[in-house]
Amino acid sequence: MKKIFLLLLFIFSISVLSQNVEKSLVLIDIDTNLPIEDVTVYIARTKQTLLSNAEGKVTFVLNGVSTIQVAHSAYNEIKIRSTILKEKENVFYLKSNVNGLDEIIVTKQHPQRILKNIVENSINKLTIPGRLKVYSREFFKKNGTNSYYNDGLMNFQMTGKEKNVKADILIEQNRSYGLVEEDFSPDVLGYNLNDIIQNYYNFKYLEPILEPNAKKKYDFLIKAYSKNDDYYVMSITPVDPTKVMRDDFTIIYDRKKKLIVEASSFASPNTISNIKDKTSVGSKNIYKSSFKTIYRLDNTNYYLVGSKEEIGFERIDKKNSKTDIEIKSYFVITNFSAHKFTYDNSDIFKEKTLYNKKNSILTNYWDISGLTATEEEEAIIASLEFRP
Repeated sequence: MKKIFLLLLFIFSISVLSQNVEKSLVLIDIDTNLPIEDVTVYIARTKQTLLSNAEGKVTFVLNGVSTIQVAHSAYNEIKIRSTILKEKENVFYLKSNVNGLDEIIVTKQHPQRILKNIVENSINKLTIPGRLKVYSREFFKKNGTNSYYNDGLMNFQMTGKEKNVKADILIEQNRSYGLVEEDFSPDVLGYNLNDIIQNYYNFKYLEPILEPNAKKKYDFLIKAYSKNDDYYVMSITPVDPTKVMRDDFTIIYDRKKKLIVEASSFASPNTISNIKDKTSVGSKNIYKSSFKTIYRLDNTNYYLVGSKEEIGFERIDKKNSKTDIEIKSYFVITNFSAHKFTYDNSDIFKEKTLYNKKNSILTNYWDISGLTATEEEEAIIASLEFRP
């Protein structure tokens, strides 16, 4: 009888393992043969969301048969049945829906007024309360050398109302490598977890182009994708010449539902070249700056699915002494739920950053985190993990 029980247990274990198979998708532009970054991949069965990395790759565990939705604002959406994923790594080609002949939209209202209405509607439509399961990753480079790294799995329980979103944070697992006490300064803290959701859910990064006098500082232009009737693209560029730091902005929005799909900005080389370097101690001369946020409308739920921020600057420490700093941060929502979860107040993480928490590694959570590390990133992490 015992032998029969063990045999059944063995068969059951094999069955379970066979149902949980790690798979990867590599997403390629069919015309350029280049990998596509920031593609949203949604696994219907597990309701998991992933974003493709700079190599166009996403990795996940399949638990049974599922439909997989592959979407990007600049490409035609495709749906994949998991049963066709015969290989561990499967390549798919996406067709761009953007070309150089897209139509310029002429409106009665100034585009900034349209943008304000879209931002207001997006804020009101974001699903609150809600629970975000988040994977965060940050790289820090000092004087050209990869110096610090952290990542972690977190749960954000959002409460409150529009423009007053609050979030309790619970850490599942995390790891930090390379940080030493003498380098611990505000510049290496990366994401401030206490206000990050408030910023993303209030579109704080768009404030420079929403203020009243922004019409004089920026040119606003709305274009329609010739091959995509759902979205409009609003481009906002600084009026030249400019002597202060002003980013170029791109807002992609659903023209019928008036909801933001993507919001991004970057400091153009032309803008940076016009900025006079600061020389006072403690000041920063920015030479690289960008951010991107992606949002998803899933039936009645509208929520953030990912963000990417990058900044590079020279900090003036004292006369003839500078420190070069670069920070790259990722924030990926792997699961969303409109339901609350139960926790004790003592479980809430109240620090600003994962650098403040001791490493807690229970599994190789980063391998199927929602954002697969590139080969270059894996090498950086390994070098910091095993650095003497």
